[in-house]
Amino acid sequence: MAAELFPTKKLVPPASTSSSTTSIQQYQQQNLTNNNTSSSTAQGCCNWQGLYPTIRERNSVMFNNEMMADVHFVVGPPGGTQRVPGHKYVLAVGSSVFHAMFYGELAEDQDEIRIPDVEPPSFLAMLKYIYCDEIDLCADTVLATLYAAKKYIVPHLARACVNFLETSLSAKNACVLLSQSCLFEEPDLTQRCWEVIDAQAELALRSEGFCDIDTQTLESILRRETLNAKEMVVFEAALNWAEAECQRQDLSPTIENKRLVLGKAIYLIRIPTMALEDFANGAAQSGVLTLNETNDIFLWYTAAKKPELLFCTKPRKGLAPQRCHRFQSCAYRSNQWRYRGRCDSIQFAVDKRVFIAGFGLYGSSCGSAEYSAKIELKRQGVPMAQRIIKYFSDGSSSTFPVWFEYPVQIEPDTFYTASVVLDGNELSYFGQEGMTEVQCGKVTFQFQCSSDSTNGTGVQGGQIPELIFYA
Repeated sequence: MAAELFPTKKLVPPASTSSSTTSIQQYQQQNLTNNNTSSSTAQGCCNWQGLYPTIRERNSVMFNNEMMADVHFVVGPPGGTQRVPGHKYVLAVGSSVFHAMFYGELAEDQDEIRIPDVEPPSFLAMLKYIYCDEIDLCADTVLATLYAAKKYIVPHLARACVNFLETSLSAKNACVLLSQSCLFEEPDLTQRCWEVIDAQAELALRSEGFCDIDTQTLESILRRETLNAKEMVVFEAALNWAEAECQRQDLSPTIENKRLVLGKAIYLIRIPTMALEDFANGAAQSGVLTLNETNDIFLWYTAAKKPELLFCTKPRKGLAPQRCHRFQSCAYRSNQWRYRGRCDSIQFAVDKRVFIAGFGLYGSSCGSAEYSAKIELKRQGVPMAQRIIKYFSDGSSSTFPVWFEYPVQIEPDTFYTASVVLDGNELSYFGQEGMTEVQCGKVTFQFQCSSDSTNGTGVQGGQIPELIFYA
């Protein structure tokens, strides 16, 4: 599952420039992959200690090595265990839990310790940090490594795991990570998850990971006031979750059982706030609602005297979009701004994660007119989102919003390219006195010219006066 949630990625501090680095890495790799149960490699050299000038390097040789091992761990669930050698002194220096285990008042003299609740790769990742002072994380094991780091109170490794998860956070895994962040009591990660879920709610609710969350997390998401999603999408996501929960409980995924596993959570879906057409063609015919509930909701839509409902009738607030306006003035001329299928483009970067929902564009300077716009967002030349959409301008110098289908996650300190190809007969207004840096609330935008721009737009003037975003 983790492999599907996160892109494969490793976080490794810069290697030492010592001449012995290569041989240390060879030892680590051999010990990690082979569970080196023989000390012949080190014993073959009578003065192997002299090969490594620092205590860190000498400790690295001991990582997962039988030589001088005075304790062993049987790690993993039954049927998937791995026997791992350890050295009490090194482990006690790296973890207060190991210190108490080996040298505390209640220490027990055990030669073999069973750890069934930690996966072997994650336990080895923790030991590699303790022995080698190296953090080596990947998507497959980061959650289990965080669990191990929390269990044995290795705070710096736990922080590195959380940072890795924050970097890998997206709409696809935000719901699962929300559940895990609450379990691990990581409020910063929890907040980051909510930011993604709120801004990209429909993508998050339609992700496979949403169906894997626990009931408590489901209820917290359904209760969320700032979800930026249509209520019909929320309803469909809840039904998908219910089907998965039926399978987890070995129940047949019938309508009755879906309602059973949803329980009171169904009343957190704000069904009366759906468009009447969505309710009539969707929720009303789903079978999940009782006949009385369906009738009462229809009456709530149509009757002057509305019945009392167990469902919340107040629409969610959602998120208020913000606008970054990069020009200080606008103008029009008798021969500008003209569109002949050419691209207007600008590059931008932010200092905090935001979600671009669309652009604000100028419209006709010659009265009302309609334009067809192909909008696109790219990162390092790779398209992230694009959409063809029409918008109507009323002849004023105002900007007119055009929206992507879903908000696009933008990471800090990376330049992205915003582009539009407009098709319209009328000349339009254009921006002047452009700024290279704009402060919007707590977010700073930086702008630079794009080589994709073939219609004249740049930092100083042109089209794409606004970036519409959530933060």
